[in-house]
Amino acid sequence: MKLWLLSLNYSPELTGIGKYNGEMAERLQKSGVEVGSIVAPPYYPEWRVKQQYKSYLYKNESVNGVSVTRCPLYVPSKVTTIKRLLHLSTFAVSSSVALLSKLIKNKPDVIFLVQPTLFCAPATLLFSKIFGIKTVMHIQDFEVDAMFGLGMVSEGKVARIVRRTESWLMKKFDVVSSISYSMLENAERKGVDKSKLLFFPNWADTSFVTPETDGSALRKKWGFTEKDKIVLYAGNIGQKQGLEIVIEAAKSIEDEKSVKFVFVGAGAYVDTLKELANAANLENVYFKPLQDWENVPAMLSMADVHLVVQKKGAADAVLPSKLTNILSAGGHALVTAEAPTELGKIEQANPDIYTRVEPENTKDFIAGLKKVLAKDTSKSNVIARNYALKNLDINNIIERFVSDIDKLVKGKYND
Repeated sequence: MKLWLLSLNYSPELTGIGKYNGEMAERLQKSGVEVGSIVAPPYYPEWRVKQQYKSYLYKNESVNGVSVTRCPLYVPSKVTTIKRLLHLSTFAVSSSVALLSKLIKNKPDVIFLVQPTLFCAPATLLFSKIFGIKTVMHIQDFEVDAMFGLGMVSEGKVARIVRRTESWLMKKFDVVSSISYSMLENAERKGVDKSKLLFFPNWADTSFVTPETDGSALRKKWGFTEKDKIVLYAGNIGQKQGLEIVIEAAKSIEDEKSVKFVFVGAGAYVDTLKELANAANLENVYFKPLQDWENVPAMLSMADVHLVVQKKGAADAVLPSKLTNILSAGGHALVTAEAPTELGKIEQANPDIYTRVEPENTKDFIAGLKKVLAKDTSKSNVIARNYALKNLDINNIIERFVSDIDKLVKGKYND
């Protein structure tokens, strides 16, 4: 079986969709699926193309046994709505050229398009029709919902046209998969037939990210003592997270000298956060760069409290990928999400898996943080770890996915 992945993001990006795409492609390749990846050069979350790549050139390479075609795109240093649209559009054009060129020489059984970006959907559907190829749209983020839900674009006539177009495109795919049941329900509300839906969650390498990992050496390296309480946010530092609330919390409890707030990551919003922390003269806030994957278990083990922060309206459009590894590490997490969302439902079904508070509510956030800090965080969260072992193990998830895609190729998906 041959599967081509079409996505903006891919390895060696260390966080988010790129990390999952790279892991998926490599695992599928090892399981006997012939995988090709048509992707952008690595740029996320720094919004800067890595030095060994060029944003304006195509590049073919082999990454851990997977054939990868890098397609040029515009990467803005300062992200605005217009620049983001241009960013997505340029990749849609360049990747369409690469896709057609490769299809003329060879064709896969399945094209696996990851949203974002929806901009690639028209070419994917057109070429799949011409060449007789099955299609899967995998939704990591509902980019249209995120755009309107976060207020990046105002609702109105244009919004209605965009939403209708999104629905029409999604319904044309043979299968629509996503990472949570709430997101699948959203796809169904957008008109996708229930028989086409596939649950394909993000995962954790539960044998690598474990509660047994010792984080004391990293804690010492970063200048923290064993008595310090580390409140960690790790991952993309962007607008959709609403991380100003963490700065407010740091202000509120700065008299508690043992509590240290650590941001590990990069993104379009990191300079703004640094300015906010400096303006408040906060000495309990620290910024560290993204860590290589081999350091992640120690980093997670080092933390007493893990933060999963999002704005209102984002939790069912964007399910934070960082949570899988936090759970696998047995971490104690504070999560901002509304009760009816997927994150809210997981917390209701698994009491104490994490502490949930309403998003964009500073008072509740600080109260929730104090609640988690009051726990014995030296011991791992057994409920979180057991949930990860049962639901998030990478080997089980990839095995199920291969079986589902094999049924699609053989025309037996809905049997």
